[in-house]
Amino acid sequence: MTAQPESQAIPFIVFSGPSGAGEAEAMVGVARRAAALDLMERACQSGVFSPVLLATPDKEDFEESLPAGTRLLQTDAGSSDGTFHMGRTLQAITHAEGFQSVLYAGAGAGPLMSVTDLVTLASPLRTGTPAVVANNLHSADLVGVRPTSALSTIDLPAEDNGLAFLLWRRGGLPGHEPPRTAATQFDIDSPTDLLVASLHPETGPRLKAELATLSLDSSRLRAAARVFRDPKGQAIIAGRVGSHTWAYLERETACRVRLFSEERGMRALGLEEQARSLLGLHLEAVGPSTFMAHLAELGDVALIDTRVLLAHRRSQASREDRFLSDLGRWSEIADPFLRDFTQAAREAPIPIVLGGHSLVSGGVMALVETAWAETLGDD
Repeated sequence: MTAQPESQAIPFIVFSGPSGAGEAEAMVGVARRAAALDLMERACQSGVFSPVLLATPDKEDFEESLPAGTRLLQTDAGSSDGTFHMGRTLQAITHAEGFQSVLYAGAGAGPLMSVTDLVTLASPLRTGTPAVVANNLHSADLVGVRPTSALSTIDLPAEDNGLAFLLWRRGGLPGHEPPRTAATQFDIDSPTDLLVASLHPETGPRLKAELATLSLDSSRLRAAARVFRDPKGQAIIAGRVGSHTWAYLERETACRVRLFSEERGMRALGLEEQARSLLGLHLEAVGPSTFMAHLAELGDVALIDTRVLLAHRRSQASREDRFLSDLGRWSEIADPFLRDFTQAAREAPIPIVLGGHSLVSGGVMALVETAWAETLGDD
């Protein structure tokens, strides 16, 4: 065990897990690995984080590409059925390394974060007083804690989303989060996030290079972005939309916004089996084609967090099917409902963008930034 130095340098750990077996899952996995390396390089450039580590079961994917000054840690592989336990793995690493504080990030977290953003996020950890920091205390992708002994005071979650909330509300640590911006809220969790990242001017160099090799159809995202700067336009945003996103859209867009916010905290609080959705009830009543036609009567573009609708239906659609839906590749989807829903979305009279929580949180914020940066080009 190596003791943490007396300076206020903060150990930084990025976790990168298995991608999954499907083609769409692998696409996201490769992009998340590229984003992880970009984030680690920015952490090194800050002069605030040391050591900077990558914890992964797939060391061979990174051994030739690690940024200078970083190192690898081998972890158990876990599996798609949830046997990998993030909380216990993080606790084991901090104990083995002798860390008194730590900042953790998932592989897809913070692809738009600057060096300054990282330093601001970690600043409460550098005072030497107890603290938990997160990009979002209620559903986190980056979490910092001082002292790391606080990890032993809570029932550690298997996934990272609820860790900061538990340390804050049950562990009793003072909670801190930076302003919620596109940079702090956007993460890569689905193929739609790759589309958003491919358009944004601040995407890191490794991720940008990886995205350039993919055949991604960004036309719907470009159409959505143009609506955001049109005073006569109207955008529909549906899913786990937080008040900070609503406030951002009110402040930063020129268009009108029709918002349907349902089932916030569904995943972080483990409530997916209890989810109920008004939009889901309407979808069941009228079917996918009429549902899309109704959306077209209400707006010029729609961004839909489909995970709420799937949870409402108690859907067993695979992760690969969800990702194929995000890409609009409906004919390859095995789940009958999701296949029909995705086909109806692709054939709708307005652009329909499908995705997960990030789409209606950091993703839509990043898309608005892209719209005003005027980097959309031609379709």
